[in-house]
Amino acid sequence: MEKIKGIFLIVMGAMLWGATGPLMEFILENTGMTVSFMLTIRLLVAGLAILLFLVATKKSIFPIWRSAHWRRQLIIFSVLGMLGLQFSFVTAINVSNAVFATLLQFLGPIFIVIFLSIKLRTWPPKYQLLGIMGTFFGLFLLLTNFSLDSLLVSTEAIIWGVMLGVTFAIYTLHPVALMNEWGVLVVVGWGMLVGGAILGITTFVWNSEEWVLLLNINTSLWMVVLIFFGTIAFILFLSSMKYISPVLTSILSSIEPLTAMVISIIVFHTTLGLWQALGVFIMLGCVTWLSIVGEKAESYNNE
Repeated sequence: MEKIKGIFLIVMGAMLWGATGPLMEFILENTGMTVSFMLTIRLLVAGLAILLFLVATKKSIFPIWRSAHWRRQLIIFSVLGMLGLQFSFVTAINVSNAVFATLLQFLGPIFIVIFLSIKLRTWPPKYQLLGIMGTFFGLFLLLTNFSLDSLLVSTEAIIWGVMLGVTFAIYTLHPVALMNEWGVLVVVGWGMLVGGAILGITTFVWNSEEWVLLLNINTSLWMVVLIFFGTIAFILFLSSMKYISPVLTSILSSIEPLTAMVISIIVFHTTLGLWQALGVFIMLGCVTWLSIVGEKAESYNNE
């Protein structure tokens, strides 16, 4: 029964998170809102909501700031992890589309493997090298539709896609000790609030002319839906980890880019060529295979 509960949580979480990509693309295209303004509002409201929820449930949220070590680690995570990931993700959507950005985010494990290999000064195992090569071949098909004449996305989109992968690795690897010490929601809540505050201060958000956009009922409603979907999706994803294995989580997480793709096709009439569609499934298959083989290898080494 608990496994079924875990599957339900991860499926719902992945679908909701997959829906946020096209939703952000819709808001950026139809409201005149910029990436920095939308992201500032999203991070501030979501972070504040999580922290208020913790306070309402009698959880302590301020002790993390009393230690210089943990305070420094939290600020690094807030800027390079939380804000870095969110900003690169939304910007990648803005300069390309939700499908491309979501797929590049799903490639995060590849960048984690590369980062750890550089840190440990060793080559990845053969199965990881094969998985990485297969994934990049799928990405090649997605970007070119198997034609060398031209790329189907801009160089700017590729650069932000690479940044998305790098920040995803930081977002995943850096806060492990933080979350073990203080809890996931405390770290994520402060990460969102601090990241949003820093972005707002650096862009002088209080002087922005975009505040008037929120007077439009439809725009405000879309923003509320975006913040709600994104926050709930993250909570559902984390909750699922209590009931199912990381392997099953990785496999079912592939629903996220597929959801983004389906919604984009319906709403934006986004189309993929035959080779592009094949590239998508090769990418998803290779990343999923990496997760399965990696889990089996880790289990074998621990025996």
